[in-house]
Amino acid sequence: MLQQFGLQGKKADVYLAALELGSSSVIEIAKKASIKRTTCYDILMDLEAEGLISETSKGKKRLFVGEDPEKIQRNLKNKERLFAEILPQLQSIHNVRGSKPKIRFYEGKEGLKEVYADTLRYKTETLGFASDDIIKTMGMEWSMEYLARRKKAGIWAKAIIPGTEFMTEKFLSKDTEQLRMTKSIDPKKYPFSIEINVYGHNKVALMSAKEEIGLIIEGQEIHNTLKLIFQLIWDLLPEIKVK
Repeated sequence: MLQQFGLQGKKADVYLAALELGSSSVIEIAKKASIKRTTCYDILMDLEAEGLISETSKGKKRLFVGEDPEKIQRNLKNKERLFAEILPQLQSIHNVRGSKPKIRFYEGKEGLKEVYADTLRYKTETLGFASDDIIKTMGMEWSMEYLARRKKAGIWAKAIIPGTEFMTEKFLSKDTEQLRMTKSIDPKKYPFSIEINVYGHNKVALMSAKEEIGLIIEGQEIHNTLKLIFQLIWDLLPEIKVK
């Protein structure tokens, strides 16, 4: 418990030993605290500087005694008073523009799975820039399982995908079944290599299959801007007529 009040490491042991023994030598306190004499002496000097140990002498012998425990309480009250005095100045320079974005980093296939799992924790519509690299890396079985979980959760999605034959056959043609609206882009002109999901109320996920890394950014401004970018591109792309 004393460690919670700044007496870290062996400081608490030395202080308690000095408190119990009364006026004692370094050797006696070190023995009581079960530490080396040289270490004990250094700690006693630190405690003396903090006002928790006082030094006296008996003949040529240096003695140390633990100060009244109430002094710890008085020190804490003094620190609280001093902090209260500078609190207005600290608050005046505090960045009040809002909370800064939080970023979480994930590695490997298991890390990518965690990122995708996070996108299923919110019932809001997901906006996504898709990449078939993710499917190649994670496998078709996992991809279909993820889509099934999203469908079960009742989460609709809008996706901008590369217009490859594979993506068109496996995904675009099954939009209604997979609770999705899709538009495609030329994969040769716009070879997206990462997948971006804008979801929840303030989250963005970026997944790189080739590097097997994922990022979750929790920030309102980033979320809002990427949502607008998605909507801008979506509005510019033509509607797809599925045969």
